[in-house]
Amino acid sequence: MNNPASQNWKQQQRARLRELRQQIPVEQRLLWNDAITAALTQKFPVLENQKIGFYWPFQGEYDPIPAMTFLRTCGATLALPEVIDKGEPLRFIEWWPGVSMKKDRYGILLPDNTQEIAVDSMIIPLLGFDEQGYRLGYGSGYFDRTLAAMNPRPMTIGVAFEIQRLPTIYPQQHDIPMDYIVTEQSVLRRIDSGLEPLKAIGSAPGNNVG
Repeated sequence: MNNPASQNWKQQQRARLRELRQQIPVEQRLLWNDAITAALTQKFPVLENQKIGFYWPFQGEYDPIPAMTFLRTCGATLALPEVIDKGEPLRFIEWWPGVSMKKDRYGILLPDNTQEIAVDSMIIPLLGFDEQGYRLGYGSGYFDRTLAAMNPRPMTIGVAFEIQRLPTIYPQQHDIPMDYIVTEQSVLRRIDSGLEPLKAIGSAPGNNVG
């Protein structure tokens, strides 16, 4: 059962973190974006051969487009999420540079009528995250519903800035933690006891998920 107190707290944190993220100075944001892009493209070589679900940046989120463009040149197949209906899982449709785009119901761009892709990995934006690897999103539950419906479940990499880190998000039963979290300062792997810095990745980071 959801705790009304924690739900109220989450609403307050969402508003605070959204405002905090949008106040990041432009030059600082560019530096942080570059650092996260470098981590995604250098620390996860397995992504180069996968079908990856990304997202289109919105309201000050980390901008993954440079990482998307790079990974596609390496052989990855890329897709963006499409909202089908409230209460339904997302579906991922193929994206490539220059593809025709349209706006969804939230005003976010997505490919216009491309094919659906079954993704191996997902790069997921975090409004906030905690020391156990749980994600604070916008409250719609789309990503949690999508992950719960996928079998096998894809490798999940959450991306955020360090200022979005929280001690806990008071996770509920339906919340699904990330396998990895990447910020401008660190690459973190989730293990049973929480998050730890990723020391060695090899060629298949998905195999190292705790």
